[in-house]
Amino acid sequence: MHEPARGLLYAIYYPILAAVGVPANVAAIVILSRGKCGLSKCITHYLVGMAAADLLVVVTGVILSRIVGIFFPDGFIWITPLCSIRIILVYTCRDISVWLTVAFTFDRFVAICWEKLKTKYCRKKVAAGVIWTVCTLSILRNIPWYFKNEPRYTTNGTPWYCHTKSSFYTDPMWILFSALNCIINPFLPFFLIVLLNVLTVKFIIVASRGRRALRRHNNKDNRTDPQMETRKKSVILLFAISGSFVLLWMTFIIHFLYYRITNTLTYSGYNDPVFIFQEVGYMSLLLSCCTNTCIYAVTQRKFREQLTNWLKYPFTRKAGLLQ
Repeated sequence: MHEPARGLLYAIYYPILAAVGVPANVAAIVILSRGKCGLSKCITHYLVGMAAADLLVVVTGVILSRIVGIFFPDGFIWITPLCSIRIILVYTCRDISVWLTVAFTFDRFVAICWEKLKTKYCRKKVAAGVIWTVCTLSILRNIPWYFKNEPRYTTNGTPWYCHTKSSFYTDPMWILFSALNCIINPFLPFFLIVLLNVLTVKFIIVASRGRRALRRHNNKDNRTDPQMETRKKSVILLFAISGSFVLLWMTFIIHFLYYRITNTLTYSGYNDPVFIFQEVGYMSLLLSCCTNTCIYAVTQRKFREQLTNWLKYPFTRKAGLLQ
């Protein structure tokens, strides 16, 4: 975590992101929870969990960190204990969002590639267990961040801001914690999402060739293959969500590798190219928490219909009252 950059671009970008991200994720939660989008209960459970996690990332990462940091740099939220709690919340919500994306990707991988395991694993009960496990582990894993900081200064007995302790860079336990943190997020989930998508694509190519050959042998070329149509819809949703995640996290990953390899911990100012690259990474990372609703709207016809009805409801209700 670092202090948010100040400037016109950031002062415009983050409020717009919050103004779009909050209602978009709320709409996704409401619409998906109603279960009228033609998706299985298992998929719906994951998508609702992901939307809720993304909403929390927008609240903690965009509103409480970026917007408050830009417009209210001396607010009470920067008192050291509150600042430390905020950091825990930011990391925890980000972990939940990322690992639920991994869990959803794995669930679709099982549904598409492992027919025998599908009936046992791809169920609402399992999805609920996975979501609660991810949330619990994410909370527990990020508690140590509270003890990483010390006050930058104290005024009238009140500690202000979060300054990283010098022991964070020298103590073996902190070094180990930092290394594990790098692996758990972002490298391991990024690697798993890419790997699972590659394996899914490979399976689909092989399976499609086999089914086409079988259908030619049975002289049923002119008929639609229901299984392939169902698989196609599932694959489109999977690749849209995981592909968006990979693309929007790419800049953050590249900068993360750069500053870890070069040990670049300070910058000359807000105009430093490396600092700008870092901020672009954070901007795209936070943007990833606002894209899933657009993905649902583009790839899922019934979701579009529900979203349209939801948007029209205040106007149709008002028109009904006026009649």
